[in-house]
Amino acid sequence: MMQPMNDGSLDSRTRIPRRRFLQAVGAAGGLATLLGPDAVRTGEAATDGAAGPTPQQSAAEEWRWAETQQAFTMTRSLVNLDNGFTCPAPRVVSEAVARYVKAQEEVPYGIWLRDARTRTADVRTGLARLFGADPEQIAITRNATEALKTLLNGFPLEPGEEILTTTHDYDSMLELLDQREKQDGIKVVKAVVPLLPVPMDELAAIFERAITPRTRLILVSHITYTTGQIFPVRRICDLAHQHGIEVVVDGAHAFAQLDFKLADLECDYYGTSLHKWLLAPKGTGMLFMRKDRIETIQPLYGPVSERLNGAIRKFESVGIQDTSHVLGIGDALAFHDAIGSKRKEERLRYLKNRWADRLRQLPNVRLYTPLEPEASCGIAAVGIDDVDPTALHDYLWDEHRIQTSRGYYEGGGQMRFLRISPNLYTTLNELDYFGDVMEEVARVGLPEPYRSFEPDPGRFLR
Repeated sequence: MMQPMNDGSLDSRTRIPRRRFLQAVGAAGGLATLLGPDAVRTGEAATDGAAGPTPQQSAAEEWRWAETQQAFTMTRSLVNLDNGFTCPAPRVVSEAVARYVKAQEEVPYGIWLRDARTRTADVRTGLARLFGADPEQIAITRNATEALKTLLNGFPLEPGEEILTTTHDYDSMLELLDQREKQDGIKVVKAVVPLLPVPMDELAAIFERAITPRTRLILVSHITYTTGQIFPVRRICDLAHQHGIEVVVDGAHAFAQLDFKLADLECDYYGTSLHKWLLAPKGTGMLFMRKDRIETIQPLYGPVSERLNGAIRKFESVGIQDTSHVLGIGDALAFHDAIGSKRKEERLRYLKNRWADRLRQLPNVRLYTPLEPEASCGIAAVGIDDVDPTALHDYLWDEHRIQTSRGYYEGGGQMRFLRISPNLYTTLNELDYFGDVMEEVARVGLPEPYRSFEPDPGRFLR
């Protein structure tokens, strides 16, 4: 029998009952194909075991997560520790998308689209509630890159004005800012943040020292894609607003990994991918923007009609697209809600600590991610002295079918490492196997031919 969450709500701060939330993301209004009762029951059954006395206690009780682990179709013939790239969707989401694809091919697209627009509005409402914003501040995009490039390319700046960011921010965003610097005559300031764990106070101080009278915009990662370091976003936003500076937050790795609301950040803009930690269909993302800024920011794909100029919808004007993936976001929201944001966060943190606490005891292993709860969650970066990380990455896959991600960082020195990111379907046995292999490499090194491996500098994190 399904046990309700302790407070019976999506989040104790919003007090939205679970059933009402499921209606908001599509089970109401006669939208049977958006999130039908079978899908809801499947999602709830899959996550029934996640309920526990507290999120921290249930995170460590493996039996509570057995059904959740089986809710995914990821093959067990390999160990996937590269969920930071993109996460597999649970079965309830992938099967829903298949139904939507079939349904949209059964009628003329115009007829399907009229109905899908109503359903998309319900999905947007669900995203807004999870984020803690008004639906009219939320645009559905194809990924975090599209959302963030819309903001960074469309933000009005005069020659000589500055955008402040860090050496830990996503390379695609830094490349766009470099392009704006050349084209528009603005200045991009990249504050150097060391790769080694940095205390929260020092992270905030790095931004404070880098602000100048010409700073107009700050780009900061909520969780860095490099090492999984959580940044003190609220402190940075408060500091920026004291100086009249606006803040764009790259939330690609934070949304649906961390339990938070907009009010916890007070940022001006937020961009994220939904196919990462929300476990939504591939090619889905979200853009948040304060209402008073919508008219100011130009859309990425050119001008829009006067009617849309002040509406968040103008950022969704990209032509025909496959709405089946957009509708699948609703099923991912229901799956996420059935687990609970805080329980999910604590489980992901527990999985990270399972392998990281073990390996950091070894004298020649370097952990580049702080383990304090406020400083990291499910992602961490690791290296072994005198072992090339690309060779280690390939050895783990070729010989043990363990998939990881190789990272490269240029900020205060060049560093290379492995980024490890388990997910809800990851078992403790899989993490322990990874730990066994890493301990062996730390003890005796890599076998030939991996010892004479020549790294390819073009391979890096995504």
